[in-house]
Amino acid sequence: MTEQQPHDLAGVRLSYDAGRLLESDLAGTPLAQFQAWFDDAAAAQFAGLAEPSSMVLATADADGDPSARIVLLKGVDPRGFAFYTNLQSRKGRDLAANPRASLVFPWHPMQRQVVVIGDVEEIGRDEARAYFSSRPHGSRLGAWASAQSSVIASREVLKARYAELAAAFPDTGRDDDVPLPDGWGGFVVRPRSVEFWQGRPSRLHDRLRFVRVGDEPAALDDATAWSVERLSP
Repeated sequence: MTEQQPHDLAGVRLSYDAGRLLESDLAGTPLAQFQAWFDDAAAAQFAGLAEPSSMVLATADADGDPSARIVLLKGVDPRGFAFYTNLQSRKGRDLAANPRASLVFPWHPMQRQVVVIGDVEEIGRDEARAYFSSRPHGSRLGAWASAQSSVIASREVLKARYAELAAAFPDTGRDDDVPLPDGWGGFVVRPRSVEFWQGRPSRLHDRLRFVRVGDEPAALDDATAWSVERLSP
């Protein structure tokens, strides 16, 4: 049998020619620029961009060991970028020990990405409860059933736990028929920088980055709180 040869990774390349990002194109605040690009990504969902709200979340534990995974953006406002999770998951433990993170929105069909670096704060329980109540009934049960990131013996264990919870919290059609678990909540990434990357031909990409002025948290819709710099590709 002939051994299958690996794909020629060195030869995989694409010419980026879908757009540009000049200083004159940039919105006045990182929030306005992100919302404009997110609207484009949402419109492109039916042209091959699945899950425009998906983002790579990178964290590190107390020892500096990194980890990354894809999560869903569940809110963006002047504070920053919000997501929800089991607080005892690996990312939850990382953020408790080292409350900093990076986000990447990989909008490949548009030849764009957004990179966020910032400090992380836990979302208040009332806000977490309001979001939790908006989730489908099955997703709320799943939050109770899964001790996220922990080792389990088999999928059958998870299914059995889910069945127990479905019996304990039947679907009544009410948004409070499954209570918020104590170990489940949300985080908001409060940016120190937000970079907007647009692919360009010959790898001469456009990279414009909003950088927070000063050390204190800044509102994403406050133009005076941010400076803009261009990065070499």
